[in-house]
Amino acid sequence: MKILIVDDEPAIADTLAYALSAEGYAADRCGLGREATARAAATPYALIILDVGLPDMSGFDVCRELRRRSDVPILFLTARAEEVDRVVGLELGADDYVTKPFSPRELVSRVRAILRRARGKGAPEAPADTAPAFRVDREGMRVACGGAVAQSHPL
Repeated sequence: MKILIVDDEPAIADTLAYALSAEGYAADRCGLGREATARAAATPYALIILDVGLPDMSGFDVCRELRRRSDVPILFLTARAEEVDRVVGLELGADDYVTKPFSPRELVSRVRAILRRARGKGAPEAPADTAPAFRVDREGMRVACGGAVAQSHPL
């Protein structure tokens, strides 16, 4: 799975990329909001880790832009720790909000949890025309196998 890290601090982006790659994730990195929105439009990322304080635009604005066209999971990772910032980030559609300094191990656990939930949400439903192997009709005292009703036998 591919994850986009949007942070203008190379040391943080490198630390995150290393922690994620140790868990089997591929990570792209960029330090500008406009570059992040362009990459997200061109590449299907499984998750985006986004800083609020970017040099060219606010991470909140990046989140707004992403939400206009995608429901990709977003995790804010930022030094902005005030309650109002956390609330704004979550209200804009972020799936989680983590403040710096942070534990790379905890952050990777949060990524795994978000991705688990995202897979559950987007799990494809079974086509309407497929029947389960067995179906029991208790009221009619019938059993169907592969859509065919079994012959009843007198008791």
